[in-house]
Amino acid sequence: MARKAQFNSEKSSRYNRYFSDAFKESKVKEIDKGISSVSEICKEYSISRTSVYSWIYQYSKMRKKGIRQIVESQSDTRKLLEMKARIAELERIIGQKQLLIDFQSKLIDLAEEEYQVDIKKKYGSKPSSGSGSTEANTDTP
Repeated sequence: MARKAQFNSEKSSRYNRYFSDAFKESKVKEIDKGISSVSEICKEYSISRTSVYSWIYQYSKMRKKGIRQIVESQSDTRKLLEMKARIAELERIIGQKQLLIDFQSKLIDLAEEEYQVDIKKKYGSKPSSGSGSTEANTDTP
């Protein structure tokens, strides 16, 4: 109960605060330049996210130019970089596998030429039986 009472007393001692336009503009410039994030400013000055976003709406030069600004949290940026690295790794692996497939295909072609044997299976063709049992039955009376 002491913690809850302490929290309530801190909240009740909190008054409406006003920040100067210069302060708001400087914080929006920091966000535009990537020096600090919205969450950092919220934590440091105990400001709601809504207030910071309204400052961005009011004072951001990027917004006035018509450039859409996307504010990402640090974890989103890190996840995005990790995913890009993972995609690059997978593309590299696919490239290696494709080289292996091409090599094996060429090797099969060379073996077919050398030994005069059809190694590749034809899609949709029926395998021929080695005993010739169907032909033997038709020849005998």
